[in-house]
Amino acid sequence: MKNYYDILEVNPKASKEVIEKAYKVLIKKYHPDLYTGAEKVYAENQTKDINEAYRILSDDFLRAQYEEELKKEIERQNNERYNNQNQDGQEQTNYWDKRNQKRNERKNQKKEAKSNKNDVGTLMGIIGVVKEIFKAKPKGVDRRKIDKKDIIALISAIVITLIVLVIMWFIPATQSFVKGILFMD
Repeated sequence: MKNYYDILEVNPKASKEVIEKAYKVLIKKYHPDLYTGAEKVYAENQTKDINEAYRILSDDFLRAQYEEELKKEIERQNNERYNNQNQDGQEQTNYWDKRNQKRNERKNQKKEAKSNKNDVGTLMGIIGVVKEIFKAKPKGVDRRKIDKKDIIALISAIVITLIVLVIMWFIPATQSFVKGILFMD
């Protein structure tokens, strides 16, 4: 993959004005009319590359797409370099496998969070919060011990739920909903 930033001799964070100025300078430098013979062929090729690079980098949409592709290419090269360095016979851990595993873990966490949103304001919601607090404890920690943070989190969850219920009690449209929760009609 061609690196258009290298072709135009600019920084990847360069503004449109800098890119345009570099383009004009390089087009003058490699204009085919200034050369003869083999140098002219080289200058024509350079001019084509410069024009292509300028066309891509001067358009915001095309530049964004190009940068995405360039990032993927760099990651692929880094992955190959990493895999080539680990040729000592040990089982290699693939960069992409780790990345996909982390991505899947985040997706699962989001799904769990969405499923728990349905329980907000109910007794099951409070129980779910308490379960999550105790699940989050690291291994090796005695799960029977309760930290101050856990107690504070539990108390604040209960207090917030009660405040919301009291507020909802005084709103006529939601009063029947609160009665249904509290008195299980």
